[in-house]
Formats: sequence, structure tokens, C-alpha cells
Amino acid sequence: MSRQNYTFTSESVSEGHPDKVCDRISDAVLDALLAEDPLARVACETFATTNRVVIGGEIGLSDQAKLSEYMQAIPDIARACIRDIGYEQDKFHWETVEITNLLHEQSAHIAQGVTGERGDEGAGDQGIMFGYATNETPEMMPAPILFSHAVLKRLAEARKSGEAPMLGPDAKSQFSVRYENGKPVGVTSVVLSHQHLDPDLSSADVRAIVEPYIREVLPEGWLTDATDWWVNPTGTFVIGGPDGDAGLTGRKIIVDTYGGAAPHGGGAFSGKDPTKVDRSAAYASRYLAKNIVAAGLAERCTVQLSYAIGVAKPLSIYVDSFGTAEVDPAAIEAAIPKVMDLTPRGIRTHLDLNKPIYERTAAYGHFGRAPDEDGGFSWEQTDLAEALKKEI
Repeated sequence: MSRQNYTFTSESVSEGHPDKVCDRISDAVLDALLAEDPLARVACETFATTNRVVIGGEIGLSDQAKLSEYMQAIPDIARACIRDIGYEQDKFHWETVEITNLLHEQSAHIAQGVTGERGDEGAGDQGIMFGYATNETPEMMPAPILFSHAVLKRLAEARKSGEAPMLGPDAKSQFSVRYENGKPVGVTSVVLSHQHLDPDLSSADVRAIVEPYIREVLPEGWLTDATDWWVNPTGTFVIGGPDGDAGLTGRKIIVDTYGGAAPHGGGAFSGKDPTKVDRSAAYASRYLAKNIVAAGLAERCTVQLSYAIGVAKPLSIYVDSFGTAEVDPAAIEAAIPKVMDLTPRGIRTHLDLNKPIYERTAAYGHFGRAPDEDGGFSWEQTDLAEALKKEI
């Protein structure tokens, strides 16, 4: 029997966090290439520090002769990301930052493993991927990470709209959420560190700016007189972003997923095209878990998939319902491959992943977001629920 009364904590980071700047650039490069070539193979990594951005990795194109043509656009893509995030600091400014592009042609050996000798697409790497869903929120996400994201997203909107012009792009949030009878009922502590542009602002001043937005986002009654507040607990936070701390693509994998409330296979998402199962199979796992919960087959659910490089079909499918399932989890495992093709090609086709839809995922979580009309966040749909119920 799982615990019903406890406190659980998750953190998020803003789009201006150094690692998220790098995730954004990597995914923007991916989108630009997919917009020109839906079959582009991309593994793009970004590093950022004071006045410097370095982009590296591999690109495979349908027409490799066009590689140099695409390369010329990479610095402008990076600058556009930095500008939109809002960095115009003396030591990290979108106009003056030095950008080094080290992207190169994809390894023929990796391409061979993915394509396969018979032309059937295998997984881009070995690995394990997890998806999770819970009925504790309408988004079927754990409440601590859901609201940690939501607060930072709302503060970014306020900053960019001019409502809160004294805030900078870099921020981190953390909520400790109290559960009773297995459901979230309140926040025991709020931790928020937010960059500010006026060095004379105190922690109390920053709290006065951000508190209304936090109260706006959290459910009514979740903040009480007993809630602990820690806003900019170290004091001044003026130097932010890659100028204050170096950033790297793929370092916020728990922020990107379930805030520690569910297992993680270890593979990062950003900068990877959907032939990489680190990304696409993690999306498929979330899609399956969410549809299992949406179908009423379980109150919460973890789905694990595993793959081998060059092999198309998953090696294993595992479902854990934490004792909340209405049916035997083994029956759900047996039903999954009957309602969805889990080969890399099958996942991409089912979720329509060969589109430039990834830059928007780089901040505020890859899961718990509303599906977009253009196909973004397709893995958040619950259109498989009826098929699962019928199969079982």
C-alpha cells in the first residue's frame, strides 16, 4: 500500500536558466532543419558561458550537399533564441555574444544502425524510457512539477509584457506540496530565486513583485499562514543566465519530465530528432500512460519501454499501476502493442513527430501541456483511451 499522507517537492527552471537557454537553441536548430527536411537527422548540443555560445553535434540530411547552406543560418537561429528569452546583459547579449558552430555530418555508422540493412528503421540508440500519468490534476501530471512550471511561465509572461519589467530572464522555482489521502491539498513551502535588474531590490522587494503571480497560479487555499516563503534567500540576484553560470543542453531531465515523481531512463530530449528513442519513445510512454489513466484503467500509471540500437520493436513493455488498476497490468501490457506501433517509425507516424514542433518544449516541461493545432504536444492527446478499453 503506497503512502497516502506525505509532502513531496519538485523544482522547475525558467527559459532564461543557462541550461534552458542551451535546450532552446538546440531545439530551435532541430526545428529549422525539420522545416526544410522532415527526414533530417539531428543531434545538436549547445554550451553557453560568458559572452560565448558553442554549438556542436551531428546532422544527417536527405541531400548532404546542402549541409553548408544550412550551417550559415545557425548563428542567427541562436541569436533569435537569446533575444526572445530577453538577454541584453553586458556579458551575455544576443547581438554581441560570440557563437561557434561545430555541427558536422552524421556518422555513417550511426546512420547505418538507425536505417538498418533492410531499410527498416531501428532505434537510434539502446535505452529505457518512462512515461507517467496521474489523475491528481486535470493535466494528469504530478502537482509539484505542474505548478512549479506554471508559476515561472506566468512570471515570464509578466516580464515580457511589461507588467514586471524589473525581473530578469533567469529563475528557479520549487514547491513542497502536502498530500492527504493521496491527493494534493496545499503548499508547505515556496522557494523562488528570480533574477532582478535593479541591484537595490531586497529579497522582500522581489517577493512583493512575484507573490501576486504565485497566488494567481496556485489553487485557492493552498497557501496558508503556515506556508514557508523563501524568495531570493541568498539576497541579490542580478547577474544571471550563462554569464552567472555555464549552461549545457540536456542537464534538466527531471525538470523536463515529472519532477522526480516518476522514474527516468536518463536520456535527455532537446536537440534530438524523433528517430532518437530517448525523445520519441519517452513521448510515446507518456502518451500511453496518460491514455491508460484517461481510460479509467488506473488512477496513476508508469509505462516503461526499452530498445536496442538498430532494432525496430521495443524489447519490453512494462506497466506499473501502483495498485490502482481496475484490471491486471499484464493485460494492459498485452493491449498496448495492439493499439500502437511502437517502432520508431510507428511512433513518429502515430504522433506526427517529423515536424518543427520542438523549440516550444524546451522550457516549462515536455508534459502536461495542451496539444497544439499544428501538432505540437501531440503526445498529450487522450485519443487512444477508447481503443485501450476496447482491447482490454
